[in-house]
Amino acid sequence: MANPGYHDDKAAVLARLKRVEGQVRGLQRMVDDDTYCIDVLTQVSAATRALQSVAVQLLDDHLRHCITHAVQSDDAVESDRIITEATRAIERLVKS
Repeated sequence: MANPGYHDDKAAVLARLKRVEGQVRGLQRMVDDDTYCIDVLTQVSAATRALQSVAVQLLDDHLRHCITHAVQSDDAVESDRIITEATRAIERLVKS
């Protein structure tokens, strides 16, 4: 199996996900400590933005690596499949 598009950025992606994990743990503590609702919501929004940022980075890596590779392979069916897959991923991101 070929390396995923984020392969070269794997350490950075993992670091960002660990920060998000820390944010979520912080949210759990806030709720456990009965923190004011608006303060919790503010932190939920920050965690959501952080995850969206990771998603955009992964999508960028996918477009630059996987789609470029598929198009260069001269396999029209595979190129179409990969582009359709990316389009669906974009749709999911836009809806979230």
